[in-house]
Amino acid sequence: MTDRSSQPAPDAVHHPVFARLYARLADQFEAKGGAEHRRELLAGAAGRAIEIGAGTGLNFKYYPTTVTEVVAVEPEPYLRAKAEAAAATAPVPVRVVNGTADALPAEDSSFDVAVASLVLCSVPTQATALAEARRVLRPGGELRFYEHVRSQSPSLARVQRWADSIWPLTSGGCHTARATDGAIEQAGFTIEGRRRFTFRPSVLTYLVSPHVIGTARRPNL
Repeated sequence: MTDRSSQPAPDAVHHPVFARLYARLADQFEAKGGAEHRRELLAGAAGRAIEIGAGTGLNFKYYPTTVTEVVAVEPEPYLRAKAEAAAATAPVPVRVVNGTADALPAEDSSFDVAVASLVLCSVPTQATALAEARRVLRPGGELRFYEHVRSQSPSLARVQRWADSIWPLTSGGCHTARATDGAIEQAGFTIEGRRRFTFRPSVLTYLVSPHVIGTARRPNL
């Protein structure tokens, strides 16, 4: 059994400029549709939840009261402070902790739900982060995901792949061309439902406009 719940985590991620820009733009994007996506993402969630890369805590207000506790993991100190403030007004208990997606500070099989929203684009290695999500979920537990992904349009996908030589350097490690739902399946999850859509709240988000929301499940094994 792996238990990292008591291990202190240093501030492993520092993106001071990007973090402030993200926090500033996020509220604008929420008003243009992001809030509804988060509400859809979390509808029906129940039990104990771990949120991977909580950012400023934008999801917190949308957790239904069927969720008994949220452990919100965020490595970037500026964003984590924002998340701590958001946790104070959440409708469910939220505990914000320092940690990274590739070494979640939690015991094996200790959560009913794992939530990943606009974070799997920026983790160093998706396979490692998803293996960690699977580790901390109980057998049969859910992974709720809301991510921008590689376009199904071949022409835009080519542009995204080209952009990924530059984009992560200026966007906190974010990649535009990751086929995240495919990576979820490769990590051993069973996707039970997904919805693809285009979300373009700003001209700045053209390359990251293809999105997916879905639910996947850790097998009962």
